[in-house]
Amino acid sequence: TSGWELYKAEIELTGVFREHGIRLRLFHGRGGSVGRGGGPSYHAILAQPAGAVSGQIRLTEQGEVISTKYGHPDNGRRNLEVLLAATLEASLTDHENQLEPAGQFHAVMDQLSQRAFTAYRGLVYETPGFTTYFRQSTVVSEIAQLNIGSRPASRKASERIEDLRAIPWVFSWAQCRLMLPGWYGFGSAVDSYLAEHPEGLNMLRRMLKSWPFFKSLLSNMDMV
Repeated sequence: TSGWELYKAEIELTGVFREHGIRLRLFHGRGGSVGRGGGPSYHAILAQPAGAVSGQIRLTEQGEVISTKYGHPDNGRRNLEVLLAATLEASLTDHENQLEPAGQFHAVMDQLSQRAFTAYRGLVYETPGFTTYFRQSTVVSEIAQLNIGSRPASRKASERIEDLRAIPWVFSWAQCRLMLPGWYGFGSAVDSYLAEHPEGLNMLRRMLKSWPFFKSLLSNMDMV
């Protein structure tokens, strides 16, 4: 749902800037856990809506991946080449509509997103004992005590998940090798969508084949 809402916001921003003749450069947070925007950068850039990458894109990458990606000259050059190649391809080709018009898939994605959102929040906020499970099965308490972050782990002095910041939330799951924020809810969304649309599997296969956004989304979930 977060990825889809960002995608729709980019479409709206692109239209507004085009209408007023202003060049748009979007600033993306990248890297690290899939739950916070991680995953292959090349596919992520090509997964942006048409017009959102118009000759330029700005990125900030999470600190934990910078040394891995840029700490060695050969690695750094390779990763910069990947970013440049993706930016050129996204700017100069109609990659999003190459096989089929992407706009026809938006209504389906809205349905999947709403169903996934309901399932995710149902687990995290409406399941009795989930907060206790999270606190006892991850190292979130230890992470909160480390003096390595720019901000406290929680916005308020509480153990509520609502007050926890995104980095310790995702990092805690990553440390116990349960990448829940990167995939939970999607399976429930597909199940309920297919129950309502028995012929819907063909549509999902078309989306996977033709739409870079959906392909990147599933690829990242497959990875985690």
